[in-house]
Amino acid sequence: MSEQHPEVTISADPAQAAAEQLASSVDAAIAERGVARIAVSGGSTSPALFARLAASGADLGRVEVWQVDERIVPDGDPDRNLVQLGGLTWTIHPMPVTDDDLVGAAARYAAGLPPRLDVVHLGVGPDGHTASWPPGDPVLGSPDDERVALVAAFRGHDRMTITPPVVRAAGRRLVLVTGASKAEIVRRWLVDGEDLPAARIPAGDTTIHLDPAAAAQLPAGLG
Repeated sequence: MSEQHPEVTISADPAQAAAEQLASSVDAAIAERGVARIAVSGGSTSPALFARLAASGADLGRVEVWQVDERIVPDGDPDRNLVQLGGLTWTIHPMPVTDDDLVGAAARYAAGLPPRLDVVHLGVGPDGHTASWPPGDPVLGSPDDERVALVAAFRGHDRMTITPPVVRAAGRRLVLVTGASKAEIVRRWLVDGEDLPAARIPAGDTTIHLDPAAAAQLPAGLG
């Protein structure tokens, strides 16, 4: 891991802290260009983040949303991350995971991504994965011109995901991690410096929002 460290914040309501930061970034992008372009992940922490963002007062009608990753399952399947994105006024660009030609669909989604997203929202799994980048998978070494990749049989599903170069190029990265089950992997990532998928998230312009349970194995003074 780089000697530079990301910003780490620890709070009783990290979803609220993350939503406030995301709303601030969205407002700044809208003030500059009239639109904000972000990518968001699914996962257990995302609904709370999105609910708090909806209540933040940010002008979500001028926010375009791309998916960080998606399971390759039918429309309406509860395992789809897309299910979590409904109910807000933002414009969603769903990953085309029901297309018969997934390779072509991934290429089209890549072509439609902005050259530089304003913010990418991520989580971290108990094995250190982020987005749908499994430990040891070739996606971790994606070249700069590969923006969307297909990942086979990861945690029960084939998946489509944006690649590390897209995350690196974003203006900011916001990582939300909660719960005691994540404490060990957070330590291994931020303290031990293990070569986990999450270590591909650049340290600069990245904020990691933790609750006390997820931060339990961090040394005093980090966060």
